[in-house]
Amino acid sequence: MTELPARRLLLVHAHPDDESINNGATMARYAAEGAHVTLVTCTLGERGEVIPSGLRHLAGAALGAHRRRELADAAAALGVTDVRLLGGTGRYADSGMMGLADNDDPACFWQADVDAAAAALAEIVLDVRPQVVVSYDDEGGYGHPDHIQAHRVAMRAVELAGDAGWSVPKVYWNRVPRSVAEAAFERLRERLPGLPFAKSAAVSDVPGVVDDALVTTEIDGTAHAAAKAAAMRAHATQIEVAPDDSSFVLSNELAQPLFTTEYYQLVRGERAQGAGREDDLFAGVEAEA
Repeated sequence: MTELPARRLLLVHAHPDDESINNGATMARYAAEGAHVTLVTCTLGERGEVIPSGLRHLAGAALGAHRRRELADAAAALGVTDVRLLGGTGRYADSGMMGLADNDDPACFWQADVDAAAAALAEIVLDVRPQVVVSYDDEGGYGHPDHIQAHRVAMRAVELAGDAGWSVPKVYWNRVPRSVAEAAFERLRERLPGLPFAKSAAVSDVPGVVDDALVTTEIDGTAHAAAKAAAMRAHATQIEVAPDDSSFVLSNELAQPLFTTEYYQLVRGERAQGAGREDDLFAGVEAEA
């Protein structure tokens, strides 16, 4: 096996664009610091809603192929070179939004056998041997079936990898403290008249918002804000970023803040000693081989 850097971070996401929205600044920061950053994407987002009118002819496999290219461009913007598709290209299809008939497609990720999908992810974990794994909570952040399934598969893969010889020291879920989201929306409302967006979203529209007390870790990625914005712009079918990089919209046309400090909840492993939140996902595990 090729020797990897001392610090290794693995992120599990449902669709292309999720990584840039949730963890773009974190990924760019650790990649720039020399950590090995591995991104595992579970589907190609073949059922995503396309924003630009000139790309709305894309659907199904054609959209998935296009979004794979967007994913490659986004990863390049973040400095991430290890991008993998769970089970290989096209193994798991996008499941669509919760409650749609798409959820019943036998090929979709929502219908995947969790243990089988987790076994494929566990192979990647054993290959990379990350000290840190990042994914979603048990609601997938906002209830999308593929996000929920990504959570289940990630957590089960960590268990399987542990049984096979690599115990992941720390597992985090993506979070946003409620107070941070509320303050960001207040700033956004003040400047919304000058933005090319018709409406503002609400705190409840942001995935992963929780009470502040649940947040254990905050990663300051402000030095990599431009990289995150560039990565989000690479996902042009799904995201429109404001000219000043302060906010973005998805297909629902609701403006949301673009966070360059990103937040997490430690759910497996030991929290670093000291008062307040951790400021490093690797805190306390630097010596792990």
